[in-house]
Amino acid sequence: MTELWDISREAFRLLFTGDPDLWRIIWISLKVSIAALVLITPAAVACGFVLAMVPFRGRRAVVIVIQGLLSFPTVVVGLILYMLLSRQGPFGSMALLFTQEAMIIGQMIIALPVLVTFTLAAVQGADPRAHETAITLGAKRVRAALTTLGEVRFGVMAAVFNGFGRVISEVGCALMVGGNIAGLTRNIPTAIALETSKGEFAQGVALGFVLIALALGINFTLAFLQGEGGLK
Repeated sequence: MTELWDISREAFRLLFTGDPDLWRIIWISLKVSIAALVLITPAAVACGFVLAMVPFRGRRAVVIVIQGLLSFPTVVVGLILYMLLSRQGPFGSMALLFTQEAMIIGQMIIALPVLVTFTLAAVQGADPRAHETAITLGAKRVRAALTTLGEVRFGVMAAVFNGFGRVISEVGCALMVGGNIAGLTRNIPTAIALETSKGEFAQGVALGFVLIALALGINFTLAFLQGEGGLK
């Protein structure tokens, strides 16, 4: 019990004394995950909207595949990307392996099914009269789509927040394509895995506290926004 207390105390000391190595890891995690979400969200939301609103042959199969990707192991995503980006791979000449750019690509792929599935569910649950009314009043397709998405904005926000929670905590893909390079690609989950394997628990615990704080912050923020929107 004393050892656990000492580890926790050292973890808080690292956090609140501004340990540069610790905060560099946190910054890399936030930078990569936010960049991945910013880049993939518009396309994923548009895809979810189209799947919900536009009937076409094979749509059900596409939806089933995307929903299945929700549980796709992130380490397999990393393995596929590793083979594509390695020197022997088709994109090896781009020299992206073991870079933050490769991590961003991996996290975009991981976040995609989360964003599409949540948006799809939100749009399917919306009142269809909003879209129909916009079309009747002469709105173009894009404007009508934005009107519908505005009606389900909390569902879209839930998609984004859940996508962020998914990518900020994944370790398999980040380790495979990032390489866990100190100061460059070492993020929160890979640092926790490394420090724990070395028996250095204080930094791992400190980073674990950050992940918990992020998870709670995401949920409280979404609940606050929904409350402000009258969904109490």
